[in-house]
Amino acid sequence: MTGRRSETVAPVRAAVRPPGGERRRRGVTTRGASRQTHEADPGRVTGPTGPVGGADGVRVEGVRVHAFSVPTDGPDGAEEDGTLRWEATTAIVVEVQGGGRTGVGYTYGDVSTAGFVASQLAPLVTGGDALAPAALWHRMRAAVRNAGRPGVGAMALSAVDIALWDLKARLLGLPLHRLLPAVHDQVPVYGSGGFTNYAHGLLADQLAGWVEQGIPRVKIKTSRRPGQDAARLSAAREAIGPDTELFADANGALSRKEALYWARRMAGEWDVRWLEEPVSSDDTAGLRLLRDQGPGRLEIAAGEYGFVLGDFAALLQAGAVDCLQADVTRCGGITGLLQVAGLAAAHRVDLSAHCAPAASAHAFCAVERLRHLEYFHDHVRVEELLFDGVLRPVGGALRPAHDRPGLGIRVRWADAEPYRVHGHRPG
Repeated sequence: MTGRRSETVAPVRAAVRPPGGERRRRGVTTRGASRQTHEADPGRVTGPTGPVGGADGVRVEGVRVHAFSVPTDGPDGAEEDGTLRWEATTAIVVEVQGGGRTGVGYTYGDVSTAGFVASQLAPLVTGGDALAPAALWHRMRAAVRNAGRPGVGAMALSAVDIALWDLKARLLGLPLHRLLPAVHDQVPVYGSGGFTNYAHGLLADQLAGWVEQGIPRVKIKTSRRPGQDAARLSAAREAIGPDTELFADANGALSRKEALYWARRMAGEWDVRWLEEPVSSDDTAGLRLLRDQGPGRLEIAAGEYGFVLGDFAALLQAGAVDCLQADVTRCGGITGLLQVAGLAAAHRVDLSAHCAPAASAHAFCAVERLRHLEYFHDHVRVEELLFDGVLRPVGGALRPAHDRPGLGIRVRWADAEPYRVHGHRPG
């Protein structure tokens, strides 16, 4: 999720409370933002759908890649989970041009991901059919075998694939979720943050803010300092009341015995319903043990670090999860996610979206066994800084607009520029 940088960047004056929340407490304020974009008109769909300007035969004319490293707004300039501490989140933004339109895709990771896009992937898609993103996906996937397909390679491929699908939807004048084989028109969300270095008051404020927005489920990070988790879970439950679902995420910090101990306590004392990566997602046998021996009403989840289809197949074949997770900006973009969704459906297991709400809200409308989307504090604030057109939850769900083509977002270059660590501003 995160990237580190050595350059000095302008601080982001953003609230730790959920973006979009109205309540102000403990001196926390929300930074105002300008709305300058690269393209003057976000481009509402105003006429009949169909190819725009003779989209048939349109070729990809060019690829641009940018990276922006945005400091956290956590205590002492950092955020922590069960296994990691970070000071910034780096977004890699890809633009693909063709037919007078520009598609936008992105991922989160190290700035080296931008270099992978520029050196390995941009030459492969330039000149390709702009209306055939899946064909270009297979071309990229085959070509990067020796460069390293999982990890950075998968994230780079994901960003380009999302941009290609966004371009196709813009060329056809369709919102992306309507171009995809959508089976839903909205994606339920859960508020996610609750970092392990938050004081109890800050934790309570953030969680209560999501509840005030009508979000019926929230998640906190645990297990970095297990001795403090009981007090943090109590503070969380008190803040959200008895009717909001409480989730916990250990980020793989615990041993099997520790995880089983905490699973039983979490379910019994705080009515926790979802325990994510109690042990490493590589430990499929350990996850299966927790499913078999843990409380029946506590679901075990993993999958956010799946990069290739085999990663998800391993979790499903081991019976390791009650609910599978996938990140559209890691698992191969839109094309890769559709494959993961089919695999989950074949195993009759629900699929939950990991973060990246601007892209996930469209992509997961096409997931048959959709559960929900992680409305992650870091990604929400970064996307609201970088993009115009981001969605806000209504009634606990994100509803993609029907009147904007593609993902419906535009890069806010003026606001993004102070955080640039790769590439050059267009124009």
